[in-house]
Amino acid sequence: MNIDRLVMRFAGSMVIASVALAYFFSAWWLLLALFVGANLLQASFTGFCPLARILRKLGGKPGCAFPN
Repeated sequence: MNIDRLVMRFAGSMVIASVALAYFFSAWWLLLALFVGANLLQASFTGFCPLARILRKLGGKPGCAFPN
């Protein structure tokens, strides 16, 4: 699996977890979903994603969105 798919999978999981935590515990957990969304948005413009860099250092295969 390449880095692009891992980033999308992780981001989706974090949003789902954030919504579930907001529903069951506190609406403040929606800030996590906001942070994930903002990070995805800035990554689409800049090409910089901290998770992609971490995954690359761990040996992940590059994809189209994060080739280097």
